[in-house]
Amino acid sequence: MRFRVLGPVRMDPRTPTAAKPRVVLATLLVQSNNVISTHSLIDELWGVAPPRTAATTLQVYVSQLRKALLAEGGPEPEPGRQPLLTQPPGYVMRVGPDDLDLTVFESLRARGRAAFEEREYATASRLLAESLALWSGPALSGIPHGPSLQTTAIRLEELRSEVLEQRIAADLKLGRHQELIGELMALAHEFPMRETLHELLMVALYRSGRQSDAVRAFHRVRRTLVDELGVEPDASLKRVLSRVLASDPALAWHPGRRPPRPRAVPSRAAPAGASGGTVRGAGAGAGSDTAVRVRSSAQAGAAAGAAAGAGHPPGSAAAPAAPLLWLPPALTDFTGRDAELARYTTLFAESRTGTRPCVVAVSGRPGVGKTALAVQLAHHAEEFSGRVLVSLRDSAGRALTERAALIALLRRLMRPGDGPEELPGEPDELADLLHRTARGRDLLIVLDDVVAEAQVRLLLSAVADACVVLTSRRPLGALEQARHLVLDVLDRPASESLLLATGGPRMAQDPAAVAEIARLCGRLPLALRVAAGALAVRPHWTPADLARRLGDERTRLAALSLGDLDVRGGLLAAYQEVPEAERQAFRTLGLAPLPDFPLWVAESLLDLAPEAAEERLEELVRAQLLEARRPADDAGEVRYGYHPLLRSLALETAAEVDGPAAVAEAVARLGRACLLRARAADARLAPGRDRLASVLVTDLGDLAGHDPAAAAPLRWLQAESAGLLGVLRGLHAGGHWDLVCALASALGGYYEACALWDDWEASHEQALDAARRSGNAVAEAALLRSVGDLSWQRRHTGRAVDCHRHAARLFALAGDGIGAARCLTGEADVLLGQGEPERAGALYRQALARARSAGDARGCADARRGLALLALVEGRPADCLAELDACAAAAAALGDVRWHGYARRTADHVRAQRRTGPAAWSRLEIRPGVWLMNPPAATSGRG
Repeated sequence: MRFRVLGPVRMDPRTPTAAKPRVVLATLLVQSNNVISTHSLIDELWGVAPPRTAATTLQVYVSQLRKALLAEGGPEPEPGRQPLLTQPPGYVMRVGPDDLDLTVFESLRARGRAAFEEREYATASRLLAESLALWSGPALSGIPHGPSLQTTAIRLEELRSEVLEQRIAADLKLGRHQELIGELMALAHEFPMRETLHELLMVALYRSGRQSDAVRAFHRVRRTLVDELGVEPDASLKRVLSRVLASDPALAWHPGRRPPRPRAVPSRAAPAGASGGTVRGAGAGAGSDTAVRVRSSAQAGAAAGAAAGAGHPPGSAAAPAAPLLWLPPALTDFTGRDAELARYTTLFAESRTGTRPCVVAVSGRPGVGKTALAVQLAHHAEEFSGRVLVSLRDSAGRALTERAALIALLRRLMRPGDGPEELPGEPDELADLLHRTARGRDLLIVLDDVVAEAQVRLLLSAVADACVVLTSRRPLGALEQARHLVLDVLDRPASESLLLATGGPRMAQDPAAVAEIARLCGRLPLALRVAAGALAVRPHWTPADLARRLGDERTRLAALSLGDLDVRGGLLAAYQEVPEAERQAFRTLGLAPLPDFPLWVAESLLDLAPEAAEERLEELVRAQLLEARRPADDAGEVRYGYHPLLRSLALETAAEVDGPAAVAEAVARLGRACLLRARAADARLAPGRDRLASVLVTDLGDLAGHDPAAAAPLRWLQAESAGLLGVLRGLHAGGHWDLVCALASALGGYYEACALWDDWEASHEQALDAARRSGNAVAEAALLRSVGDLSWQRRHTGRAVDCHRHAARLFALAGDGIGAARCLTGEADVLLGQGEPERAGALYRQALARARSAGDARGCADARRGLALLALVEGRPADCLAELDACAAAAAALGDVRWHGYARRTADHVRAQRRTGPAAWSRLEIRPGVWLMNPPAATSGRG
């Protein structure tokens, strides 16, 4: 092994001598193959008061580590395979499965636990002993610990103790009680309040014929607990004492008898699939969609009880069956879900007196709290005499087979001495045995983390008399007679309440930050718990500090990791379970604009036909990786969107897997699709307005006439406006300069018509930058002219004139007489508004002449509109009406229904005011230009 953290932190060929580079090394190793943000490393190194040069100093430490990793005598990496890589927002240490003692320890530990559960005690003892042999001292020793390393060190030491206890329990099963006594006495002296060790010691002493010593061992631990903590030993330890005092023959070692099956343990014990003190919905190590905390000592207590051979031996008279409870503890700070708890608790109570037991299938995305809700429901259903939870994934996160699922439930339900010595091999025979075991018993069974209907169909038929709760990521829609509950994120009050309940007193000091943290976590329960825990263990942070760290979408998932609770791991497990085609779609669709997107966006990003793209989207929805959202009025098309944390994962994995070239290509495809539709909508609203439509990015394909952009352009622009601006920013970031210029120009008319000044300015600032970077003078001229119009609307007259004049010069240099003429109209509007009608009139007439000469109907309509306003200001109503009629005629020739109707309505208004007399006409002159220059929203099309 090249790297070691189970003891002093070391690496081959040589370890840095300075402490802080070793802190960086340790932090990267304990989260190997995951990106660790620069912020997290700085926190680990300097805590509450980092120096001003912290980022630079960290880079020096990383450089030192890289040199040490490539030092002479070490393994020569392949080209480009330096294990310590820079990857935004920080660094990642690439480590193979056999290169780090921690990963080897976890693998051996998992295999040893599985062997113990399979009653292969010799194999379990060997594997667990091998895992313990990897330790050379306290975990992560020899370096200072920041908050993350301190938490990890505590967790690893607890795992070490758990493995040790389970190895001793396996040795007891193998009859090695006499050689264990010395080791157990030393451990009991080292850990005087760890009850499980004393329990194992008592069993070893009793089996070695030292009954009195076993009793004395109990009284020693009892005195320690009472004197130090003021508590009595737990029930398990007291039961062992009672059996020792009664000389229980079942507690003795019987070398000729097959060890009994592990018994069901009290409610404080964890299911066999638990790992590291956590019941995971996805199995240990696979990432959790809800983590339910369990004391590690309870797991070892279960092992100790099994090692002691609790219960009655086969053939003896069985005692009355005690209530069976095999559940993780209920969460004391469980928050929200009140309606669901009330509904299904009542349903379970009613089903016990009815003819049909209740089957509830709870589905939802990772981290939404499915397991926590199921456990809470089971604890509420106290009327059942048996309540058990079985995880349908193994300790490595793999789905159990149908046969393994049947065996797992049988082990929960079978009492000592029940059933045959060897379990049947065929699933049908196992189902029959399970049916006989469960028949007549009042059971509530929780099947956690179901993968598919086929995994549990036979099992459900075998326990047809029991009430069952299933949890799964995908909805189990094919299960007959199941009631389905699709669990969503918490509402805002519940999510904020959960943060307050789990984040400590500091969380309540900043309600605004609490609301922001809940929003950034997407109100996902697991993310909320991790965020609150991150604040609770860092006394130097404020809620505002935490909100700020979560604010960056690129580093959010890295910040939502605490010990063995990792939001990213749970989300990643769901992503990795779908086929590669869906994974690729999940990554690529992360580039779609926020907050959601229609089908055509997916078509362009995925480069698929509509039917294929829709099928890909629906697969992602079924896998809980994407959301399908129907508009509130239920009238528009379905749109698709990500949970915020899943979008972060999509962007992160796209950068890792697909690379910059594939991302840039997808962004360009989306940009062309957006431009095609934006131009179609603009051409319907204001034909001929966009000067760049005929000269820039023309090869866009055709748009179907039924497309909303062409059929209902204003509604389409209103629905897509925010997303289009996001696409424009993405195009700019990717260097697609022509697309940026063309899209901004196509949207300018809509922004002007709907008075979206901020969006207009933001889009054109980026587009002007793109035009100048690409050296496109025509694009720069068109965009400057639009910025001049925006400046005039905002009454920034000086800037408006400058923009129009600069644009006119650029158009003239490019030989675009139509564009230059339109700039004259824009400048004239500004001059007229400043009270200079003579100069304005000259420019309007000059612009009209040029537009007529070039055949520019749009330019003619615009100049006529200006001349009509000029006549109004100068008190010439007949000339005003004549110009309005000419404006309407030019608009009709152009095919602009909006401007034609506007000119007609305005002319009618002028005639009506003219008939009322001079007083009304004077009132029209009070604010010249306002009502005539700015038609009602969405009717402006001034080119």
